[in-house]
Amino acid sequence: MIQLMLAIILTVSPIWPIGPNPLVGDPFIIVNKKTNELAFINEGEVQKVYPVGTGIFDDFTPEGSFSITVKAKDPYYRRKNIMGGSPENPLGSRWIGFNALDTDGRTYGVHGTNNPSSIGKAVSQGCIRMHNEHVNELFDQVPIGTKIFITTSQKNFNELAREQGALH
Repeated sequence: MIQLMLAIILTVSPIWPIGPNPLVGDPFIIVNKKTNELAFINEGEVQKVYPVGTGIFDDFTPEGSFSITVKAKDPYYRRKNIMGGSPENPLGSRWIGFNALDTDGRTYGVHGTNNPSSIGKAVSQGCIRMHNEHVNELFDQVPIGTKIFITTSQKNFNELAREQGALH
């Protein structure tokens, strides 16, 4: 009986992948390390493009298609034991973690910063930094399970989104 209930829950769960993902109209994020920009795609169009900071070396920010697995307001910075909400916290006001390189969404993420001058540059240890007001805006629009595609490309966001199935 428990196995049947578990099978039903997993089948109808909103984060369980059913068919191609993303579907046109689904929320979708693309990060282009070449331009240090992040595009938020929703309802079949690029809604907004934000400046971001990415890995100081090309291989620090992993490339590929991942899923958002963790979201946190005022995230705690484990590496240096800094409480969320502290002005010294380099993660800023929000954490949107994704499952790159078999991590659980707690190693790589899109997050705010306490160093806004780093945005637009290759400066991080692998995460994607945003201005706090931008990550706060994005945080409210992306549910757990949202796909994020990270690349280094000359293509524009419409081309990349079409290739990933997020736009017609």
